[in-house]
Amino acid sequence: MQHNFIKPAAAIFILLLLVSCGTLIKPNVKTGIVQLEKGSYQLDQTHVTVLFKINHMGLSTFVGRFNKVDATLEFDPANIAAAKLSAIIDVASIDTNNPNLEETLRGSSWLDTEKYPQAFFKTTSVNLLDQNSAVFAGELTLHGVTAPIDLTVTFNGGANNMLTGFYTLGFSATSTFNRSTFGVDYLVPAIGDAVAIEVFAEFQKN
Repeated sequence: MQHNFIKPAAAIFILLLLVSCGTLIKPNVKTGIVQLEKGSYQLDQTHVTVLFKINHMGLSTFVGRFNKVDATLEFDPANIAAAKLSAIIDVASIDTNNPNLEETLRGSSWLDTEKYPQAFFKTTSVNLLDQNSAVFAGELTLHGVTAPIDLTVTFNGGANNMLTGFYTLGFSATSTFNRSTFGVDYLVPAIGDAVAIEVFAEFQKN
């Protein structure tokens, strides 16, 4: 009679192998902006999340995301003030886990994505805050309107990623702006005017 089970010694060996694999592929991440590599970077499309948060009726915070985004980063740790960040968001890729609501938000009363399919951000200046973060002041173009906003950017670290073969920067950013500034003022104040943005991403060196 055969027993379909792994012997304890074999199970321990497999477990140790899996643990060692995880250890081997974990990159040696260096933190602090001055430790990061200078270069031109492209957004890793498989490791990016762009969230938006907005007050709903004074009762809760509604959270959604945009699923299609691209960005480039020009970066020199020795001259952080010269850093350049450019981003494009496909506004129609809005995702609220509710198809009916998504279609409503794409409509003319809200984002009007047929007329304004993309949003754009580009930096105008950069000011260092501390060893890991900086304010990227820039211009956001949304719903046909261009206005200044600030992104508070944190560099989580950098390392060679053996799974992709690219040197990679860990990147996160936050910002808040009023949607009415961009002409998206439907149902204010029942639906909040202030929109909070959170970005979590990885950039790969070209």
